Amino acid sequence: MALGGSTSDVDVRTVSGGASNLTYRVCRGDRSYAMRVPTAHRNDSTADTLRREMTLLEALGGSVIPHARLVAKDADGEVLGAPFIMTEWIDGFSPRAPLPMGFRGSDSARALATNLVDALAAIGNEDYQALGLGAFGKPAGFLERQVDRWLSQLERARSRPLDGIDDLCSALRCSRPQTQRTALIHGDYQFVNVMFSLQAPPRLAAVIDWETATIGDPLLDLGWMLAGWQERGEPPTHASYMDWADMPSRAAMAERYSMATGLDVSDINYYVALALLKLVAIMEGWYFQYLNGHSKAAGHAVMETMVPDMIRRALVFAAAR
Repeated sequence: MALGGSTSDVDVRTVSGGASNLTYRVCRGDRSYAMRVPTAHRNDSTADTLRREMTLLEALGGSVIPHARLVAKDADGEVLGAPFIMTEWIDGFSPRAPLPMGFRGSDSARALATNLVDALAAIGNEDYQALGLGAFGKPAGFLERQVDRWLSQLERARSRPLDGIDDLCSALRCSRPQTQRTALIHGDYQFVNVMFSLQAPPRLAAVIDWETATIGDPLLDLGWMLAGWQERGEPPTHASYMDWADMPSRAAMAERYSMATGLDVSDINYYVALALLKLVAIMEGWYFQYLNGHSKAAGHAVMETMVPDMIRRALVFAAAR
């Protein structure tokens, strides 16, 4: 594998690590790259997930969607013993509170928000067939499968009664809207999974972490983004990592998305409630791991109260259609 750069010396440094993958910064001379590697095994589920992201990033090379350009890949693990992807290095930051100097205040908050939703609209507008992603997902019946899919995951990791979950699933089954468009969806679209340029004013440089991407109803991406949105006077959400002061309202964000995509967002509360059901299933799984001694993360312990709160919040959105 040949890397560009002014010298032959290669410097590799760990950026982050977790159960699913490791991220490294690879430098050769004056050029930098990001390399992601799953576990040390070629054929486990995380390797399969990385291969899907590999396919997606390769397809995005012909897209207007902001992303880190794929520069090298190994699907079979021949080089390192595990698959990897290497992309261009993005000099930027994923917004979290406190925001960097130069990105604070009402003007920056609005610019961060509008950049975020505009990039999501670009994803929803992209012709995934033209990118060669026609077989990337199973769009037929996508929305119809969602409640049972996430309820099934929840039941596999359920250790306690969860008041309201049956009512939530019933409401989502009974009021499901018709899918207006089949599109590429990111699957975990929020501030922590995008990068902004280091230079003010805010400019979204890349959408990252595509490992849960698929083909389906793009309004679920919007619902997921808005599920953590916090308006003035509301209690903290699961996305309390962000400073929500001066951010536009959920309604304003949905309307901007609608103007950019041509999609009707009058049922967006349904998609927010569905996104919260998905989060309930994921986060109750974390709590299950904590209870069984497989996790000592403090963030997993707080799911004891956060999950029931999330169900109550989802019921409010489900009833607000």
